[in-house]
Amino acid sequence: MFNPNQKILLSAEYLLDINPLKKYEILFDNLDCSPLETNLHKEGRPPVPKSALLKALIYKNLKPLPTLFDLAVDLIDNPSAALKCGLNPSSNPNALKQRLSSFLKITPNSLLQTVKNSLVFELINLKQITGEILSIDSSNILANVKENNLKTSCKARFSKFNIPKGDPEARLGVMVNFNDSSKKELRYFWGYRNIVISDAISELHVTELTKPANVSEQSLFIPSFTLTQNTFHFPVKEVAGDAIFDAQYILKFILNDLKAIPRIARNPRWNIYSDTKPSSSGGLICIAGFEMLYWGKFKDRGKIRKKFVCPITHSKKFASKIPLCPWNHPKFRNGNGCTAYLRGDDIRKDIDYGSETFKKSYNKRTSSERIFSRLLTLCMQNPSVIGLNATANHCTIAHLTVLLLALTAAKTGHKDKIRFIKKFLPTL
Repeated sequence: MFNPNQKILLSAEYLLDINPLKKYEILFDNLDCSPLETNLHKEGRPPVPKSALLKALIYKNLKPLPTLFDLAVDLIDNPSAALKCGLNPSSNPNALKQRLSSFLKITPNSLLQTVKNSLVFELINLKQITGEILSIDSSNILANVKENNLKTSCKARFSKFNIPKGDPEARLGVMVNFNDSSKKELRYFWGYRNIVISDAISELHVTELTKPANVSEQSLFIPSFTLTQNTFHFPVKEVAGDAIFDAQYILKFILNDLKAIPRIARNPRWNIYSDTKPSSSGGLICIAGFEMLYWGKFKDRGKIRKKFVCPITHSKKFASKIPLCPWNHPKFRNGNGCTAYLRGDDIRKDIDYGSETFKKSYNKRTSSERIFSRLLTLCMQNPSVIGLNATANHCTIAHLTVLLLALTAAKTGHKDKIRFIKKFLPTL
């Protein structure tokens, strides 16, 4: 007669030779967690291994489970899964949740970066990552605070002087959305920004940083690529990015320091409609078709600009021949004439915007968008933690999970599935 209180010595999965969790053994065999076990306690009760907590968080991403408490409950309900992660089965979800939360909060992000970099090096050795074409993009990480919930009542919700009490390290950022009519809409949020450099060919990321949302993406470009090159020494040929990175100093860095070709979209602000057009002599031609007079150069916010003025109002010799503006321009009627400016050393004139080569290379930038799309399935943009370090670790583990799946796919003979997030693991 069946006794529901009798303990089962052997589970049904082993009696029937079924081991659905063996895929996690294969996965975790490719994970080197040794950098996390550098500072072990020598006195008192042995702590929970950091490697086990990391594996549990990877397991959370793959399920996927939205919160740490959901993960704790799942591991308690599935002790076999807990053992695969290296954890002793527990009966207290709150205690396990606290350990996982503490791990994310106090573990230096540099340790997780070391674990992540080891996966990248293995993928390089397997020739899955070449680093010839690198792409850069960023993703907004909304903090788990009431100010981001528009259904709540909150005074001065998006004032940068009112730091959210729920996450004092979160900062005010802005995201751009496009509605159905392609009209740009700005939305403010409190949180962080995760910037990623990826290998555009394999669509696998190599470097990622998490900063407060008020940190400019432009300011992170050079530090991110410097870190990437100091770590991996890629033979970079092209660098792709969207228009936010269209800055003179960034283009010079790509050309002079990285020795690569910039495939950065031209920012519309440099294409603002003007009445002038360039002349064959390097100057400007006004709307009336006259060569404008060069009127010196000056330094504006660290950039050299050349000034050009109306030849009628600034040259008596020219005015004696043509005293009036053929267009009767309003600025001429005001007595000053047209004034125009030209960058003294605009590096963009040497970039082949509009060519088929540029378009083909720039299209590879969409690999960054697909990377973030995959990471959405790992709950990266919905952290259940607070604080910069905890959020940075949350994002790094999401990236680490994707790289671990890619490495496992490559090592098990499934190189065509290195970008599979949901479909690969069940096939192991």
